[in-house]
Amino acid sequence: MTEKEQHPPETPESAGPTVALARGLSTKLLLLTVIFVLLAETFIFLPSVASYRISWLRDRLATAAAVSIVLVQGDPGALSREAQDEVLMAIGAKAIAVTDGGVSRLLVVADMPPQVDKHIDMANVGMFGEITGALDTLLYGGGRMLRVYGPAGEDGREFELIMSDKGLRAAMLTYARNVAFLSLLISVFAAMLVYAAMDRVMVRPMRRLTRSMLAFSQAPEDPTRIISPIERADEIGFAERELSRMQERLQKMLAERRHLADLGLAVSKINHDMRNMLASAQLISDRLAMSKDPTVQSFAPRLLRALDRAVSYSEGVLAYGRTQEAPPARRLVRLNPLVEDLRDIAGADSTIDFVNAVPPEFEIDADPDQLFRVLTNLTRNAVQAMLAEPDKVTVRRFTVSAERQGSVCRIVVSDTGPGLPARARENLFSAFRGAARQGGTGLGLAIAQELVRAHGGTLELVASDSGNTTFAVTIADRPLPFGRASDGLRQHG
Repeated sequence: MTEKEQHPPETPESAGPTVALARGLSTKLLLLTVIFVLLAETFIFLPSVASYRISWLRDRLATAAAVSIVLVQGDPGALSREAQDEVLMAIGAKAIAVTDGGVSRLLVVADMPPQVDKHIDMANVGMFGEITGALDTLLYGGGRMLRVYGPAGEDGREFELIMSDKGLRAAMLTYARNVAFLSLLISVFAAMLVYAAMDRVMVRPMRRLTRSMLAFSQAPEDPTRIISPIERADEIGFAERELSRMQERLQKMLAERRHLADLGLAVSKINHDMRNMLASAQLISDRLAMSKDPTVQSFAPRLLRALDRAVSYSEGVLAYGRTQEAPPARRLVRLNPLVEDLRDIAGADSTIDFVNAVPPEFEIDADPDQLFRVLTNLTRNAVQAMLAEPDKVTVRRFTVSAERQGSVCRIVVSDTGPGLPARARENLFSAFRGAARQGGTGLGLAIAQELVRAHGGTLELVASDSGNTTFAVTIADRPLPFGRASDGLRQHG
């Protein structure tokens, strides 16, 4: 089955809610890429503009040096005022001078400015000085006079010129505009490339995951809504495979829950009618027990026990089908008499020895009715397991003991039965799956665990092997309110 066959095209009704384009991952990715590339370009922009400023000044200084060499070899005074102005205008300077052997000569001069605002030594300009100078010219330049000086060859002479920074600033602004425009083009182009790659590698698979989750949530029972993972070794492939496994497990779980719900409804209806029929059968069996016929007398007890087991089974199924157990009404209870009431269940067969090893003064903070239900379920399971063994010479003993450690009570229930099978241990407290015998439902332990958890306690299987099966119920006392605890301390004090 191809991916298109497994995931049919979605209609607007089945596509589910969508994310607006302005808030989607694609738009955010594109904008973030543009912003980050522009931020990276700023680290190139300032050094580039500063380098352009220094190059522009070096070019002017080199031109002034060439003119100065010609004038030095000739006669500077022979130049007319018009010629000097043309030379200075070509360079963009007000005056040109040369220093040779410590002697400075003014070669060409136009209108000498009254003052020089900034001196620039071309021989000693570092990177930091270049950047600060470029920013100073861009922000505050345009009306200041500069004195630019430095060597322009290898003959040791130093040249200098006086000039306005107006032309320099205009050239720098043009260069900065071109660099900024080029940087923007580079950032947009890089963003488009990154966007195309990330959209194909990440955004599209994420959209596919989102669509699959939305489609599955609309019809989780439809197996065609399970995503078909793509063979990828990265995190997206791992997420798709895990999502596919999770959807499969969830679909199976929902199917099991649906079947259990249908089964529970059917069982509830059957049990309702069965209890009425069993009630009538119990009335008839009570009358049969009053008969003096020896044959009837021998079969009547077995019939009564069978009916009792059927009634208990029916009540257990109905109890498990309740939506929620009532919260426990906890109070201090003497455990020994409560365990003694189990003798009718455990000692119903004369071959079973019932041992009540709970100290007479032992007390536990619990709901007596719910605790009795817990012990009743454990007792019935143990009795059924021991009676299932055909060997009459084996010891059949059921023992209940208890101990207290501080504020924690621990009730231990053990029997000498054959032990729980492996399947029952794996699904110990799962209804309909943790049955220890054929035809059982596993409801007893499931109900017992639910009641113990309502007390904030635990029900655990301590041991289960041939001749020894032990369960332990652990319930802690409720903490006393602060006022009552203070009163108790004062009384003891």
